[in-house]
Amino acid sequence: MDFDVLVIGSGPGGYVAAIRAAQLGKKVGIVERAELGGICLNWGCIPTKALLRTAEVNELIKNSASFGLPVEKHSIDFPKIIKRSRDVANRLSKGVSFLMKKNKVEVITGNGRLLDKNTVEVTGENDSKRKTTAGNLLIATGARPRNIPGMEIDGKLVMSYKEAMVVDKLPESIVVVGAGAIGVEFAYFFNALGSDVTIVEMLPHLLPIEDEEVSRELEKSFKKQGIKFHLNTKVESLEKGKSEVKLTVSNGGKSEAIKAKCVLMAIGVQGNVENIGLEEVGIEHENGNIKVNEYYQTNVANVYAIGDVIGAPWLAHVASREGITAVEHMTGEEVVPIDYNTIPGCTYCQPQVASVGLTEKKAKEMGYDLKVGRFPIRVNGKAMALGESEGFIKIIYDSKYGELLGCHIIGPEATELITEVTLAKAVESTYMEVLHTIHPHPTLSEIVLEATHDALGEPIHI
Repeated sequence: MDFDVLVIGSGPGGYVAAIRAAQLGKKVGIVERAELGGICLNWGCIPTKALLRTAEVNELIKNSASFGLPVEKHSIDFPKIIKRSRDVANRLSKGVSFLMKKNKVEVITGNGRLLDKNTVEVTGENDSKRKTTAGNLLIATGARPRNIPGMEIDGKLVMSYKEAMVVDKLPESIVVVGAGAIGVEFAYFFNALGSDVTIVEMLPHLLPIEDEEVSRELEKSFKKQGIKFHLNTKVESLEKGKSEVKLTVSNGGKSEAIKAKCVLMAIGVQGNVENIGLEEVGIEHENGNIKVNEYYQTNVANVYAIGDVIGAPWLAHVASREGITAVEHMTGEEVVPIDYNTIPGCTYCQPQVASVGLTEKKAKEMGYDLKVGRFPIRVNGKAMALGESEGFIKIIYDSKYGELLGCHIIGPEATELITEVTLAKAVESTYMEVLHTIHPHPTLSEIVLEATHDALGEPIHI
């Protein structure tokens, strides 16, 4: 065999898996048809956060007078905003290239396709072909944006997230279809810089997979920010003009037309399962997702799959952990399967949203008797000092044993704060361990302690 392990796809699942396999002493190759680092690093997680940081800085400047630092006038250099985002992504992609060299992982550029359970054909530039073999294969081909039939993405009037992050000028108006993490992040970004933004969502709330209290709080905040949204609303049709788009939407039998300069489709993703040889090798897949067991083996024992191509949750940090688990299993290490109930979810609009574990509604449906604590951000001293007092934390415990079941935060640095609760949940902490953990003052992290006090009916600062 040319390799012990050959990885197809170099996103946060694929390149992390390749590094781990190399650390375990294996000869490793990785196939990538585009940029090292995949969608997340080049067109997703990282560059979008650079854009969102620009929006946050712009908001700080607009509110600078409240800090005693009035800025009379400032301008927006939109091309420079986009360039900074691309520069950040490019630097990190080069970093992945360095890591491949450091760990002696051979990078093969081109489209990989399985010919059999040990052989991959890579088609490179000018249709050049290279066949390579490996004892174990790991498919990490990721996912791509979904389309609505008849409303396909054209990259100009109808965009995916990829086109939205490199637009050459700020759109005067934009409709975002879909209110998941991608949709609300871009809605916040464009609105903060001055676009007229409207969100259309089929389900009853923004961020519909989050706890309903959190979703309602985000809706209140977005209304204050001037973002319009239509919930329980379906897109019926889309008409393209020369320089604008008209959407016909319906809610409760009533139709309405919404016009904008462009549309961002943010209705989810579908796995890249086509044209990679799954059918030829007999690898089972359904609805765009490769079927795997708890160790990420497909029905062909030496072929594994991880990340977005195996389905939800479509998160970079999940793909990375799955990649490590898969290569440790295929190389004979002792492996503990991932507990998907301890995976944090993060949304980086302002206010930020983060959560881990069960929502209150789900916990009740599962029959738990609950102790639920809440604490408003506005009461936290550090938040007051920062001038960011919007939101709250909600923490959920089981009454019988004190088990930490879930936590939901909306507010400043929620995406950082959730790690404390994730760790507590992963080590099976109860409310007693949280209460006995002294939190530094003044910090935003104190809200975790305060909400736990409230869950037990002994609130200190409310």
